[in-house]
Amino acid sequence: MLYLIGLGLSHESDITVRGLEVVRNCKRVYLEAYTSILMTADQESLEKFYGREVILADRELVEGGSDIILAGAEQDGADYDVAFLVVGDPFGATTHTDLVIRARELGIKTTTIHNASVMNAIGACGLQLYNFGQTVSLVFFTDNWKPDSFYDKIKENRQLGLHTLLLLDIKVKEQSIENMARGRLIYEPPRYMSIETAAEQLLEIESLRQENVYGENTPCIAVSRLGSPRQAMRADTLKNLVDYESGDPLHSLVILGNKVHDLETDFIVEFARDAEELRKAIKDDSENFKKPAPVFVEEEDDDE
Repeated sequence: MLYLIGLGLSHESDITVRGLEVVRNCKRVYLEAYTSILMTADQESLEKFYGREVILADRELVEGGSDIILAGAEQDGADYDVAFLVVGDPFGATTHTDLVIRARELGIKTTTIHNASVMNAIGACGLQLYNFGQTVSLVFFTDNWKPDSFYDKIKENRQLGLHTLLLLDIKVKEQSIENMARGRLIYEPPRYMSIETAAEQLLEIESLRQENVYGENTPCIAVSRLGSPRQAMRADTLKNLVDYESGDPLHSLVILGNKVHDLETDFIVEFARDAEELRKAIKDDSENFKKPAPVFVEEEDDDE
């Protein structure tokens, strides 16, 4: 059996009771260590809390060595079961879907134990979850690589009046181009995208595309360390977030849709640097992508 177990967002104790019981009974326990991090826990604290060894699973192992993770799991009994731990919820990344597909191909049964993730906890910012559109990822730009596929998805969301959750890039155990070319297993220090960098990159792509999908005065919510004791939020315009000091990771950013409900506005102004300025930005933004009112033409009476 392969168990995929969500760990929640912050503490080692955020795992569910059922998940903890499974972890303590499995033959091997792997911790996926590259799509996210627990903000107040690490491998050592997890091992202490679980009372057993936890094996770190980096991108290379998960995506290229899944058979190592799954070895023996096709046999029945807890003596052969494997636990695969994921920060947040197990299906928050496509990598984990691939692992399940590989397990099925090998005839291995799978069980998922869910937990809180950014996808539902983002409701803490005050925006209603059913008013969100497509979630997008924003990666670090380089001098010669600035992917902008996210821009079209934000546009689709904004045209429908929906909010957009942006998941900001995480670089863990990444190699430089030079080290990759030379075949050297030397890794760069971990990097986590800040709100400031995200705001800069978003405005840079808008300046290049010039489709008025969003702009300097577009209202947004910066979400930092969601689910941890040091959780912080700032509601402000995109241009003001360029100078925001977001602090330690992890960070997410929400671009508001142009149909913000009054209850949403009343909630998020508590996070505003300037409440009146934010209310004005929301009101002004409501005019973007506004559909013209339908015109009804009165039919002529043919009985004359």
